[in-house]
Amino acid sequence: MTSPVRALAVDTLAANTPATRDRYVDLLRVASLATVVAGHWLMAAVTGGAGGAEVRVGNLLAVLPELQLLTWALQVMPVFFFVGGFSHALSYRSTARRHPERAVYAAFLRGRLQRLLRPTMVFVLVWGAVALAVQLLGGGGGVTGVALRLVAQPLWFIGIYLAMVAFTPPLLRLHERHGWGAFLGLVAAAVAVDVLRFACAIPYVEFLNFAFVWLAVHQLGFLRADGMIRRPAVLAAAGLAGAAALVALGPYPLSMVGMPGEKVSNMAPPTLALLCHGLWLVGAVELLRGPGTRFAARARVWRAVVAANGIAMTAFLWHLTAMLAVYGATLAAGLALPAPASAAWWAQAPARIAAAALLTGVLVAAFRRFERPAPAGGAPRPGTAPTAAAGVALSLFGVLGLSMAGFGGLLEGHTALLLGVPVTAPVAVAMALGGWLLVERAGRGPAGRPPRA
Repeated sequence: MTSPVRALAVDTLAANTPATRDRYVDLLRVASLATVVAGHWLMAAVTGGAGGAEVRVGNLLAVLPELQLLTWALQVMPVFFFVGGFSHALSYRSTARRHPERAVYAAFLRGRLQRLLRPTMVFVLVWGAVALAVQLLGGGGGVTGVALRLVAQPLWFIGIYLAMVAFTPPLLRLHERHGWGAFLGLVAAAVAVDVLRFACAIPYVEFLNFAFVWLAVHQLGFLRADGMIRRPAVLAAAGLAGAAALVALGPYPLSMVGMPGEKVSNMAPPTLALLCHGLWLVGAVELLRGPGTRFAARARVWRAVVAANGIAMTAFLWHLTAMLAVYGATLAAGLALPAPASAAWWAQAPARIAAAALLTGVLVAAFRRFERPAPAGGAPRPGTAPTAAAGVALSLFGVLGLSMAGFGGLLEGHTALLLGVPVTAPVAVAMALGGWLLVERAGRGPAGRPPRA
């Protein structure tokens, strides 16, 4: 569904790529998000009778526990956050060279978050309107009710990424001063949190590892940006050995993704085992850097990477919508869904995934324009960093709250606990939108004033 105009733009971008650009990083970004999307499509175990009766959503890995070992290779979200750290380091340093010191933070935030927050806010507004209409009309059962609960769940990733962008300046300064020491400090904090959680049974302390674990992986991207990951094999071996030991000897589950009903999840909140898993994956992709770079340098491959990078966030936001629409259409056609992992279920899987991919393409065609960067505008006014920081904080808590509360119960005031604080979907939507507007306002300079060189 690529228009001739878009194809021409992609060709131009691909042809004009500077020789200094690290194409392997862009390949990793696209490949990691594509793996997450494909994993969601495959792992969703939706059951229900013809007409949409008693629709339930489970996880294929819970049905077939022996497949959980595959998550040690296919849970690639740490790779995306690692690549984010690399890109954020380069972007912040570039922004600092182009803007006065007191305006750098706001300019950096707006530059990094435009292509993240704009498509996210459109997604929130569209689904918010759908949820409101469904509830006013008295609907919300069957696949529709499941969708209202589930489509917002991937927003947790947006929230974590917002935090990474917000903390880039201070953590980059720590990296420039202490190198590996800054990374090891975050690792030590993650270890302390798990000790307090499992050995001392201190309530709520585990939520701190949403920051320490993912920021440690992000910090590895800084190290890569400065050429400081010189022994990736050691990193991979240490991470793999650490994860294996923790799972074998500790309270950590085998799966590196969340399982329904489990007492301990490696993902929510993240554990030390997941951090070791991240080290293993980062080491592994760095070991493949040579052949990966040569592969990404091929003209057709690079054109595909450029095209995918331009729509990646839109596809990620809407892929669950597409998947649930496919299941809904199946039930609406009067067909029952086979039991997960049965022969019939596996036989339907290729057509089901192909249909989800096709519908995702349709949704991307409809919403991809919101992922395009807006005009840069004038240079940000000095002193707008507090406004930008407040905006990121509001957006962060808004999207995290919405990922937990979902769009179901929008009118009834259904709540979810975010760091021990009850949050409703309307409040979460308001925080997300308000934060986005603050970031936009802080990063945009006075009308008519050109950016400083």
